Parts: sequence; structure tokens; C-alpha cells
Amino acid sequence: MKQIFGLILISVLLCDGTAQDPTSWRGPTRDGIYPETGLLKQWPAGGPQMLWAYEDLGQGHSSAIVDQGFVYTTGMINDMGYLFKFDLEGKLVYKKEYGPEFTESFYGTRGTPTIVGDKIYLLSGTGKLHCIYNESGDILWTKDLFKDFDGKIIRWGMNETPVIDGDIIYITPGGKKFNIVALNRHSGDLIWSSPGMGELTAYSTPLLFVHNGRKMLATHFESHLVGFDATTGEMLWNQHQPNEWSVHPNTPIYHQGGLFYLSGYGQGGGMLEIAPDGNSVNIKWTHKLMDSRMGGAVLVDGYIYGSGDSRVWTCFDWETGEEMYTSKEIGFGVLIAADGMLYCYSQKGELALVKPDPSAFTVISKTKVALGSEQHWAHPVIYDGVLYVRHGKALIAYKVK
Repeated sequence: MKQIFGLILISVLLCDGTAQDPTSWRGPTRDGIYPETGLLKQWPAGGPQMLWAYEDLGQGHSSAIVDQGFVYTTGMINDMGYLFKFDLEGKLVYKKEYGPEFTESFYGTRGTPTIVGDKIYLLSGTGKLHCIYNESGDILWTKDLFKDFDGKIIRWGMNETPVIDGDIIYITPGGKKFNIVALNRHSGDLIWSSPGMGELTAYSTPLLFVHNGRKMLATHFESHLVGFDATTGEMLWNQHQPNEWSVHPNTPIYHQGGLFYLSGYGQGGGMLEIAPDGNSVNIKWTHKLMDSRMGGAVLVDGYIYGSGDSRVWTCFDWETGEEMYTSKEIGFGVLIAADGMLYCYSQKGELALVKPDPSAFTVISKTKVALGSEQHWAHPVIYDGVLYVRHGKALIAYKVK
């Protein structure tokens, strides 16, 4: 009986682990790298084939996300936030209202949903954390980060994608007591809270990573990058990283004991070396030119690629911080990577396929995103050979395989 029970338990755990891997913002490893293969190494002269487009999302900057054969994103229509669900052919499955959205400067939806199994998690610009039943789009529970966890609204609205690990959801209210919290993702009940540095949140989605067997979280607040023990909530270390507007939307990148971070408004980025036990950090290098405001960066074959306030695309050596090149061939913006290529999406609406070469910024193919409205800020997504680009009211699917 013990052997039978043991086999059943292992089977359940294995099945649960496979089914419960979260679909996250900036890919499965949350670092902008998508595990696709067989993608085009050069696009047709007119750009990649447009498979479909939907042009009635309303206002917003949240990215698309693809899970279990469906595409999701959010948009604001008449001051209300909506969750959109499409099939892979672009047919609208449902459009569900979830509540008021951010209606001030750069109005519209912000954070991208996270999906785990039959549940969708999203944070509105007004600070409401929603758990939504995937099949119907109905809200299962809601937490108000301001009323429930003493959080504070920030200048351009709350902008964060919920981070999920197993049955735990991590979110940063930015309150004095509940600076960052861990909740039960099924009920919304509090598991732990940490006062951290007591600073406001800073538009950043935390990075969950494992360092020498220890689960850790790293995220930006208004003036500091802070590290936490993900199991207990204990604050382990902090690194001073202020800028003029306390805006730090970029998620850090972890690799082999190093933590790369970057901010805009002239602040730049750098590399922290995490102590073996995770309790402290040392600055390995910094560089003012790695100053992405919200476009992120990717690590490919030992080099970091990105762009920022300096209006140039840059490449740096991960280990030394040596600047490899700068380029203004296209406008600065967002990038992701897949199958040995960079996908750059500029704030001018340029969409470029770029070779990740530390010796030069080499554009292989380029097109223009003509549909949509307002700012080109949403991060693209690649799933099953399709590149999804959100531009304001439009969601566009391009064939890149």
C-alpha cells in the first residue's frame, strides 16, 4: 500500500508540475528569450506575413500573452478595463470587463496578465489584483493593493505583471508595512509580507530566480533595487538606484551568480555579484549608457543587448561591462530574442530582425507597424512561429516561421 500511495503521489506531483507552469511576461524564463526554433533568418521584402489583426482593443500598453492555444491581452474602453481572449486564428473568444483602469497621463492598461492552468492573474493600473477564471472570464477574487495592503498609487499608475511560483503569487503594493507580499494564488490570502525599504513601487515586475539552491526575488522600488528571500520575505540586501522620476520598469536578469539591472533617465545599469549565500551583493561594474527606460534587455551568448534614453542600441560584455558598440540605425525601443536572432521594436514603430553580433548592430530585415495607435511600448511575444505585436488599440500576428 505504501508503494502504491507513493507512486500515486509522485504521479500527481509530476502532472501538477507540468500543468501549473505559469505563462509569464517576457517568456517562460522572464528574460525576453523565447524557446522557438526554425524561425526565419530573413523576412520577405515587405516584412513578415500578417496573419491577422484585431483593431478594437481600446487604449493600453500591456503585451499579449499566449497560453494553451489562446491569445490574451487587456485594453481600456470608456475608462473600463477589459480582458480579451482570442483563438490562434484571431477570432475573439470573449471580451470581459474587470473594472476601472488608469485614466490619467498615458492612460490605458499596463501590466500583462499571467496565466496558470485555469486561472488568469492581472493587476490593473488602479491597483486591483484580479484572479479570473480562464474558461468564462469571471472574476474569482480581487485584492485592492491600497486598501488591503497599505500600498500607494504612483504617478503613472500601477504597472506590474504578477509573478507566480506554485501556489504563491508575488506582488509589490509598495506600502510601509506591506512593501512586497506573497499571497495564496487560489484564495488571495496573505502568506507573508515584508516592509522592505518602505519605498513606493516603481513599475517593475519582480524577478524570481534560484541562486545556489535558494529562491530569491529581486525588484526595483523608487530608489533601490532590493533582494528578498522568496520563501520567508526576508530582505537580504539593497542597492541604491535612484533616477529623476523613480521609474524602473525593467526586470533584472540573473545568470550564474550575477544580477544585471538597468534604469532610464540617465541612470544606466550595472552588474551585481551575489554572495554565495545570497545575503549580500557587490557591484561588479556599472555603465551609464545601458539606460533603457522600459524596453528591457536580453543576454545572448555572453553579451547584453538593449537600448535606452541615449537613443542608441548598445551591446555590452556580461562579465566586464565593456561597451562593444552603439548604433542609431533604428529608433530606440523594446527587444526580445529567439532562435539566435534579436527582434527589435522601436518607439517609431520600426520592427527589425537583427543579428546578435557584438561587433556591430546588423539589421537583417525591417518593416513598419502601421496599425494601432499612440506609443509603441508593448513588448512583442513569439509563440509557435508567430510574432504578436500590440500597438495601442491593435493586436497584430505576423508569421515568422
